Amino acid sequence: MSTRRTFFRQTAAAATGALTLPAFLPETFANPVSTIDASLKSAAEWAQDEDFWSWVKSEYTVSPTLLNLNNGGVCPQPKVVQDAHIRFYQYSNEAPSYYMWRILDQGREELRSKLADLGGCSPEEIAINRNATEGLNTVIFGLNLKAGDEVVLTKQDYPNMLNAWKQREKRDGIKLVFLDLNLPSEDANALAEQYVKAFTPRTKVVHVTHMINWIGQVMPVRKIADEAHKRGIEVIADGAHSFALFDFKIPDLGADYYATSLHKWLCAPFGSGMLYIRQNKIKNVWALLSNNEPDGPDIRKFESLGTRSFASEMAIATAVDFHNSIGTARKFARAHYLKNYWMERVKDLPGVKIHTSLKPEFAGAVGLFSIDGMKTSEVDGQLLNKYKIHTTGIDWENIHGVRVTPHIYHSPKDLDRLVVAIEAMSTKQLAAGKEKKS
Repeated sequence: MSTRRTFFRQTAAAATGALTLPAFLPETFANPVSTIDASLKSAAEWAQDEDFWSWVKSEYTVSPTLLNLNNGGVCPQPKVVQDAHIRFYQYSNEAPSYYMWRILDQGREELRSKLADLGGCSPEEIAINRNATEGLNTVIFGLNLKAGDEVVLTKQDYPNMLNAWKQREKRDGIKLVFLDLNLPSEDANALAEQYVKAFTPRTKVVHVTHMINWIGQVMPVRKIADEAHKRGIEVIADGAHSFALFDFKIPDLGADYYATSLHKWLCAPFGSGMLYIRQNKIKNVWALLSNNEPDGPDIRKFESLGTRSFASEMAIATAVDFHNSIGTARKFARAHYLKNYWMERVKDLPGVKIHTSLKPEFAGAVGLFSIDGMKTSEVDGQLLNKYKIHTTGIDWENIHGVRVTPHIYHSPKDLDRLVVAIEAMSTKQLAAGKEKKS
């Protein structure tokens, strides 16, 4: 039977192999070792195995003093990924045009296959780029839409995507149909129905965010996609916050187009991303940047980026290996456990409001809270200045509060620090309210 000690030893060996430089490049893309017999424990049981997660924490180089609870924006890389990135970068500098374009660039196809395996799709449906914004903009600006065509989206979608659609509206005369979601919600059918009611014979595209970044709401993408396809409507899924966190395969969403940032939950180098396009749809999307066949059927037409960071790109493979050594199911279970750990402890405090579901099917690692009588900026500011806890304040449309995003390198003890801070602010605010009334 596998033991944690065996797991640690095997994982370390795999990580070392992933760092090997291009003379042994195939090892960089070797299949990850089989580390844990999944039958030994359920994912939920692994989520509370503090010995295991203390090892995971030791693989990160995060600050021991500043408590970073804003991993929803960008995640840190484990040391093994940092090392791979640095060594590929140093290697490239020995003779850039030779080692980048003739050596490292040869690894892209193996990397494409590795990402496709993790995403549960064909390598011919995966393009490697720099982030979700680039991938989604490629689709938004590449689709053949004309004046009067309608696109359904929500006010709670990510601003970069909203701005891209607004540019198409301004330039091409398409019509944007905005929904205003009331979140959080634990009714998948009701959420899907809001989209369906907005569909008309003129609707050509529906844009759905897999997980709403402001609040952590998981959206019923598959339900929406199935209804859209019945009406001949194409589906774009914004997966910036879902890939390598939620345990799913991209085709399971039913979307025609999907993009994500690999520097989020995959913990790949900053500025790395991935675009998925269903294979029979590739020919219908124009390349965003110049290509010799911008309307062709090859997914690689979306990778004409000019000179890119080959070091960052090649180190993605090490991030996939590290992720696989933990496993997506265990990773999500831990992230959700940590989110619920702090939320359960503050949800009944006076004046504290929780704005994210505690159920795993409706939320992942992100949680939003507020304190009555305090502005978002005041809560966020006190957490940082007084308690050295880094979060992010959200004031967007009808969503107001402080977003907290733990990571798998955190422990319950780390989150106790957050709970103490919220308790102190809640108590102080309650006392101030009583004093004011008297």
